[in-house]
Amino acid sequence: MTDTLPDRRTRPTARTRTTGSLAALKELVTLGEDPAATERQHSKGKLTVRERIELLLDPDSFNEVEPLRRHRATTFGMEAKRPYTDGVVTGWGTVFGRTVFVFAHDFRIYGGALGEAHAEKIHKIMDMAIAAGAPLVSLNDGAGARIQEGVTALAGYGGIFRRSVQASGVIPQISVMLGPCAGGAAYAPALTDLIFMVGGTSQMFITGPDVVRAVTGESISQNDLGGSDAHTRTSGVAHFAYATEEGCLEDVRYMLSILPTNNKELPPHAPTDDDPERRCDALNDLVPTDPTQPYDMRTVLEEVVDDGEFIEVQDAWAGNIITALGHLDGELVGFVASQPMVLAGVLDIDASTKAARFVQMCDAFNIPIVTLVDVPGFLPGVDQEHGGIIRHGAKLLYAYCNATVPRISLIVRKAYGGAYIVMDSRSIGADLSYAWPTNEVAVMGADGAANIIFRRQIADALDPEATRGQLISEYKEELMHPYYAAERGLIDDVIEPADTRRTLVRAIRMLRTKDADIPARKHGNQPQ
Repeated sequence: MTDTLPDRRTRPTARTRTTGSLAALKELVTLGEDPAATERQHSKGKLTVRERIELLLDPDSFNEVEPLRRHRATTFGMEAKRPYTDGVVTGWGTVFGRTVFVFAHDFRIYGGALGEAHAEKIHKIMDMAIAAGAPLVSLNDGAGARIQEGVTALAGYGGIFRRSVQASGVIPQISVMLGPCAGGAAYAPALTDLIFMVGGTSQMFITGPDVVRAVTGESISQNDLGGSDAHTRTSGVAHFAYATEEGCLEDVRYMLSILPTNNKELPPHAPTDDDPERRCDALNDLVPTDPTQPYDMRTVLEEVVDDGEFIEVQDAWAGNIITALGHLDGELVGFVASQPMVLAGVLDIDASTKAARFVQMCDAFNIPIVTLVDVPGFLPGVDQEHGGIIRHGAKLLYAYCNATVPRISLIVRKAYGGAYIVMDSRSIGADLSYAWPTNEVAVMGADGAANIIFRRQIADALDPEATRGQLISEYKEELMHPYYAAERGLIDDVIEPADTRRTLVRAIRMLRTKDADIPARKHGNQPQ
């Protein structure tokens, strides 16, 4: 009897068996090996790693790198558990059609802790992002270094830090905090350009509450120590905070859509129907005649930018200065603006640091800078002096002087003393400097100046107060009238407030092709 072979069209082959096995393997990688771990993640109000990537990237655009990677550790029972991906998903996709690289910790696997294989995957995707000249986004949800792997885990963090510094100012780097980030791992997001946090579920700290309690006796929760409120309002470490992961990732996508892909490109043009020649008549009556009366500088931004829309960076920290991104006739612009509503718009340690970092980011990624000035000076006080206001103020001065992008300043009301110089005055390299008719540029306010210059005359007068008032008026008329700085070439023009938008648009348009010579040097020595 002769055996009958099965129809070759239906019998399984090595190819079909392999294909079937591969499909099952890829499904295992995608879904995860422990359904209970997924449930635990969701029960904490957190999305899974792949759910996050789906929200970040355009549909069906993700290309995963090394999904089948596994660790090779053999100590402390590690050899018995070798899940695929090793707790981090890496790859690239698109955001609004432009390439973006991403690595995302998977808290379901070893709590997202970093080991040797895990780190090598991140190193590879960082190298790819730098080589491709495309933004890098990290979705952070990890418990730090994998203790079972010892010093190799620490070395893995060193590789991340080194690459992040190499990428700084070359490609945009965005950190999204979606879970814990403790110990040395917290320096990874601190090295990036922007940090987004989700309230209630994300924390960053070098030493956790238990260590703090053991060393100092202070009792504090994880969120109070390193949650989104702590870092957006108190420390200034983070830039944005959100109530949900969905809202957070939506704004990350928006940020990626307006930033350039790398430092060799200009930011994308954003088409608008907002007339570039539009008058801003509301600005004519914005500034109070009393120089001590506050007003909201955000109103100026709303009137000037395209469609009244801008995104404020670090809006909850150092509120006496505004840092924001908006568009003028479709061109992305970075705005640094005094905020008279908070501390009268004075510069202090936090405001100087906040503005300096923002100016550096704008300069790195070819974003023109417009500075709106209404500053009475630097904040006086023992705490400020002992806290290093000199070196922090120098950071802002250094950032402006070092910036080669188009720079335009507008004095809205007052600009006194060293703060006038620091806020991108003509003397430190602003390309164009404008002022409203309400401007006062001087070493200090007229009251203080009169008290110093005319101290003896006031003291010897029959009516000291009347004499003082008269001398203050004379000082203002002689040295602080609206056209004094313009007459000396320190301001290019005094403009009607209603003309602010079209003046800035025309200036940005003209300066778009600015080419600044940079002296040959390894790097500068920025104030600490």
